[in-house]
Amino acid sequence: MLEITARDIRKTPALRGKTIITMFFENSTRTRVSFEQAGKILGADVINITASASSVSKGESLLNTVKTLEAMQIDALVVRHPHSGAPYFISNHIDASVINAGDGTHAHPTQSILDLFTVRAHLGNLSGKRIAIIGDILYSRVARSDIIAFQKMGAEVVVSCPNTLLPDEWELGSILASESGFGGLPLCEIG
Repeated sequence: MLEITARDIRKTPALRGKTIITMFFENSTRTRVSFEQAGKILGADVINITASASSVSKGESLLNTVKTLEAMQIDALVVRHPHSGAPYFISNHIDASVINAGDGTHAHPTQSILDLFTVRAHLGNLSGKRIAIIGDILYSRVARSDIIAFQKMGAEVVVSCPNTLLPDEWELGSILASESGFGGLPLCEIG
């Protein structure tokens, strides 16, 4: 994509004839516009839907809404939803590809991919590197996704937050936690 965006004419026919719908039930600027721009650069027809402009605002169920969209022969559905698991639920009920653009406090995998790309561009291989994530881990879908992604790339993840902002049942693997702020963090490559 970097190669394409560096060109004078930033278009490619890679997704010509494909239809992508972005359906955001939470406000977003960067994520929604990034998906719209990427789809258009790759040649797709992109349709944006907000919750307030959909029949969900009139009481239609999420399932009925996505089934209606599927009947329009869409190829991909990019979803941001306030309920954890909504994209997974949708993916089990339609044949189109479903991309999670953030769901509740659960995950934001596309932001995590961008974070990985950025950190790797600066540090190279992440194996053995120590990366700090500071702040609200309990409610941050980005922190949860980043912890999983950085660990999969071989990094050691350190978090710093009050114990009240760590998940009760820590399902994200073995991490080092510090409650004492920046001073309590071991030396990290990224923080």
